[in-house]
Amino acid sequence: MKTSSVFLLLAASLGPLSAEIIDRIAITVGNQVITESQIDEEIRITAFLNRDKLDVSAAARKQAASRLIEQALVKREMDLSHYPFPQAGDAGAALAGIQATYPSVADFVAALDSYGIAEADLTRRLLWQFTLLRFIDYRFRPGIQISNADVQTYYRQQVSGWERQGIQPIPTLEDSRTQIEEILTQKRIDQALDQWLADTRKQVPVTYHDAALGDPDAGKAGPDAGKADPDAGKE
Repeated sequence: MKTSSVFLLLAASLGPLSAEIIDRIAITVGNQVITESQIDEEIRITAFLNRDKLDVSAAARKQAASRLIEQALVKREMDLSHYPFPQAGDAGAALAGIQATYPSVADFVAALDSYGIAEADLTRRLLWQFTLLRFIDYRFRPGIQISNADVQTYYRQQVSGWERQGIQPIPTLEDSRTQIEEILTQKRIDQALDQWLADTRKQVPVTYHDAALGDPDAGKAGPDAGKADPDAGKE
C-alpha cells in the first residue's frame, strides 16, 4: 500500500464489532469489521477519484477488500496509540479542490450520482484519507534517515536522465537537495509501511465471512487464516 496512492485507495470508516451493525459482515480484522457495503463504497469512491470506469467485478471486490484490510490494520495502530482524529472541517479543502475540477456544481453532483455515491460519503472518505496520510507520516517519518551519499546517488541518476532529455540548465545538487531528500524519505516511508503491514498481518487475525472474496480459508479465524494477497490492490 503506497502512501502516494493512499489515497485513492482509502475507504469509509472501519469500526469495532457492534450489535447495531445490520450490514452484512464480509471480513473481520481483529475486532474491526469490513462490511459488504464498505467494499462496494471503496470501489465506487476510488473509481470516482481516479475517474475510472466503475468495475464491480469479483476481482475488483478482492482488491478493494485487500485495501480495506490494510487500512483496518493502520486504524488499529491509531487506536492503540490514541492518535487524535481531525475535525470534519479538515476535509473541506480537499472536497473543494475536487469540485473545482468540474465545470459546475451540477456537473460534480451528476458525476457523484453516476458512481452511486453521496457527497457525505466522499467527504467522510477524504477526512479518513487526510487522517491516514498524516498518521503514516507521524508513525514512520521519525525513523527515516537520508544520508548525503543517498542524495548524491539519486542526484547523479537524475542528471543522467536530464542530459538524455536535453534539459538545460541542469539544477545543482544543492538546489535539488531538499526535493531529493523528500522524495527519498517518501520512498522509505512506503517501504517501512509495507514491512510493517506484512509483520502486523502475522499478528492480527483476519477472518473472511464472504467466500465470494475467493479466500480458501473463508470463515476460519487465526493470524494465518483468510489472508489476502498482500500485493493485491497495490499500485
